[in-house]
Amino acid sequence: MKTGLYPQLALNGIKKNKRLYLPYILTCAGMVMMFYIVSFLARGETITKLRGGTMMQFCLQLGLGVIGVFSLIFLFYTNSFLIRRRKKEFGLYNILGMGKVNLARVLIWESLIVSAVSLLGGMFCGILFSKLAELLMLNILQMETDFSLSISLDSIVYTVVLFAIIFFLILLNTLKQITVSKPIELLHSENAGEKPPKANWVVALAGVVIMAIAYYIAISIEEPLEAIMWFFIAVVLVIIATYLLFIAGSVALCSLLQKNKNYYYKTNHFVSVSSMLFRMKRNGAGLASICILCTMVLVMVSSTVCLYMGAEDSLRKRYPRNILSDVTVSEIADLNADNVKVISDTALKIVEENGEQAENVLNYNYAVFNGTYENGKVTTSEIEKVSDQTIVFIVSLDDYNKITGKSETLSENEVFVNTSKGLKLQKNSIVIEGGKSFSIKGSVDKFIDSNLDTMNVLPSIYLVVKDFEGAVSPMMNLANFKGDRLVYLHNFFGFDLSCKDEKQVDIYTEISDTIQSGSITANGLENRTIECAAFDRAEFFELYGSLFFLGILLGIVFIFAAVLIIYYKQMSEGYEDQSRFDIMQKVGMNKQEIRKSINSQVLTVFFMPLLISAIHLGFAFPMIYKMLMLFAITDLAFLIYVTLGCFAVFTLCYIIVYKITSKAYYSIVSGAKE
Repeated sequence: MKTGLYPQLALNGIKKNKRLYLPYILTCAGMVMMFYIVSFLARGETITKLRGGTMMQFCLQLGLGVIGVFSLIFLFYTNSFLIRRRKKEFGLYNILGMGKVNLARVLIWESLIVSAVSLLGGMFCGILFSKLAELLMLNILQMETDFSLSISLDSIVYTVVLFAIIFFLILLNTLKQITVSKPIELLHSENAGEKPPKANWVVALAGVVIMAIAYYIAISIEEPLEAIMWFFIAVVLVIIATYLLFIAGSVALCSLLQKNKNYYYKTNHFVSVSSMLFRMKRNGAGLASICILCTMVLVMVSSTVCLYMGAEDSLRKRYPRNILSDVTVSEIADLNADNVKVISDTALKIVEENGEQAENVLNYNYAVFNGTYENGKVTTSEIEKVSDQTIVFIVSLDDYNKITGKSETLSENEVFVNTSKGLKLQKNSIVIEGGKSFSIKGSVDKFIDSNLDTMNVLPSIYLVVKDFEGAVSPMMNLANFKGDRLVYLHNFFGFDLSCKDEKQVDIYTEISDTIQSGSITANGLENRTIECAAFDRAEFFELYGSLFFLGILLGIVFIFAAVLIIYYKQMSEGYEDQSRFDIMQKVGMNKQEIRKSINSQVLTVFFMPLLISAIHLGFAFPMIYKMLMLFAITDLAFLIYVTLGCFAVFTLCYIIVYKITSKAYYSIVSGAKE
């Protein structure tokens, strides 16, 4: 054969099957584009120069790894649709005299053409939209940048090498399928496996049991830190159970529908249920993949949107005042000494010198220690692991009443209690090992404004006591389970400023330099920490913004994947059903009945992944909420509204895809008669 014949055959094969190849090439190019953009942002100097840029680069590198691994798996999966459709064509070539070596050359040229177009198109769009992505990212982070276009050669090389390897592996897999198959097998590949699969009730039951375990884990976890550790286990269980249920359970469902005579023996149900039963064993995996992708998009987008939209509220919880001071002292007497007071006086003096006035001044003392809370007792001497710890804060009733404006009263051994991060008290009393025992008079719904809880991932217990010194003194000489000092004493001071962020940062810098310079007498002071919300705002938003930006990018990638799987599923099933509906039309089934049958089949199967993903999201919601509590997102109603909004938007997109693909399916099925 002439050398030029192979590329011509390859090009003609792509053109004749453009309905299948065009979406595949666009998806490959889209994956290349997304990978380059994330790599460009992760390696760009713009990120490096930002405060907190290391954290954002870390998040983007994680996203880069996810996109790379997902591209490998997903492109292998979608390529299988192409090869299945082309096997009949290759079998015909083989029978007409074209050997396996010749077919391999055609496939190599097809792979080269698809790879070249995908890489060139993807890199062009990636470079073109990389600056737009950078501007979007910096806008999310509330930062400014220039509009000059730059190209990352390292990212280009990294992207080209990775996807060249992926395309090469796909080619090897394709060559293996073609070369090991006999010509007659290739010709009849589309009709392979046409025997209706039997309902495997054992596998279906296993899927139900595994899913029940995953759901139980999701709704039974109480503490946020524990939710993080169990989240990935629950995710793996849900993925396994989803595949089992869609592969075996869907066949069982079709069998049940077939046994229901009132449902099955209707024109629009008879054909659809019969054809679904023949294909469910193979296409169940596709439906499960769609369901998993839908769930991933919904969980990721809703949580990152909630994080970003609640960032300002989280910032305020982390910094209850614009400027904060936290001083650690050695002895209880030092809490009210002049050395502590001079720090707050110095800060207020600097504020006045800058022509501003401190507002909403917050000042109180507290003691803090770690222990394990169980059955009404806080144990401090034996702690097996960090996740078992609970942080205990003690404040005086006088400070609590002064800050909250209340006039609560307590007897000597009574306390008011507040807990965080899902911790529940088990008794009406609390005993501190090595300290005192208290009866709980009541709980306070909201603790005094502080950043104590938002800075910790562990659950906390806040105790409001009548006699601060009497409650803390017995524990001052105790050691924790590591042998270090148990109790630490703090003075917390903060205030708001009405000036702009830039001036707040200037005032904060002057206060910090003055207090940390050592010019203030340090007797009894162990540590001094000065913080400013305006100064740390950029770093704070870089964490939340980078997660939000990454959620958008990965959401787009997963949506592309779900749409393409849906499209190929409809196309492959359309070609498979074409001959069946052709026969049905010959025996009297009209086009209106065909359309009803198609709608019945598509509605029964197409919206099943969306329904199951909604159920997954509902059971995952408690765990998502507990994990978001670690980011100071505690408004449950806000999270519910955001999640419902994301689901509504996603459902709208899903319906649009349904309309487009069902129309394409109908055109293929009825095309022979039109």
